[in-house]
Amino acid sequence: MTWDQHIRDFETHLRLEKNLSDNCVQAYLRDVEHLRRFAEPLGLTPEVIGTEQLNELLHQLNETGIAVATQCRIISGWRAFFRMLVIEDLLKESPAELLDMPTRGKHLPDVLTDADVAAMQGTMDRSLPGPSRNYVIIEVLYGCGLRVSELVGLKLSNIYAEDEMLQVFGKGNKERWVPINPRALQLLLDYIRLERSQLKIQPGEEKYVFLNLHGRHLSRVAVFQFIKEAAKKAGIRKSVSPHSLRHTFATELVQNGADLRAVQEMLGHESLSTTEIYTHL
Repeated sequence: MTWDQHIRDFETHLRLEKNLSDNCVQAYLRDVEHLRRFAEPLGLTPEVIGTEQLNELLHQLNETGIAVATQCRIISGWRAFFRMLVIEDLLKESPAELLDMPTRGKHLPDVLTDADVAAMQGTMDRSLPGPSRNYVIIEVLYGCGLRVSELVGLKLSNIYAEDEMLQVFGKGNKERWVPINPRALQLLLDYIRLERSQLKIQPGEEKYVFLNLHGRHLSRVAVFQFIKEAAKKAGIRKSVSPHSLRHTFATELVQNGADLRAVQEMLGHESLSTTEIYTHL
């Protein structure tokens, strides 16, 4: 089989058998493309690549200065690819299983204060449609600990106002329920009723909560950009991103006595050790 055939099979495996989101699928396919670009000029097919060749490619990637976290993700992608070949009886064993994960440094995002968040929101003119929506987005990210991908994918049907809950679909399209505090919920409902209702919504975009001024659902990049701009205008010298708000949410929960496993559930972490890193305890 050719590389093209293997990669097509891998994509089908990820989508249908693993039920992964589009973002995850594309990330895994990029990992295998690294491997393909290395192996094809050497005449190597997936069936004959060994651990030695994979280590050589990792060494080359490391020499380019690629981040440790990215190297770890690439190895995970290769492992998933070769496991599929083992399942399909094209290999007896995976050459990627013996690869050592590079040691990750425990990088923690900067924690924001209530004053930081208020200052960012204070840079937004709430009489204008875009800034008014952005004010609400910061409130929801800060109050619910959502990933930015979860926020932009939030649908009207995911809001359970009477229960003060949001239905969220995270990594791997896994469902979880996240409480939303009354202030954030009221701001969200006001945005839907007063601002979103005035937009000319494009076909196919009707289900999404947060829309841009052209009636299409917001991109992750747009959220990153306005949050960084708000932090800059507010004079905050910390490195601020949507993830900073999620990390601050988790930190404040633990500092106020929340059970770590409850925080794990609200954040949608598979492993408790990930939650421990986020909450730097």
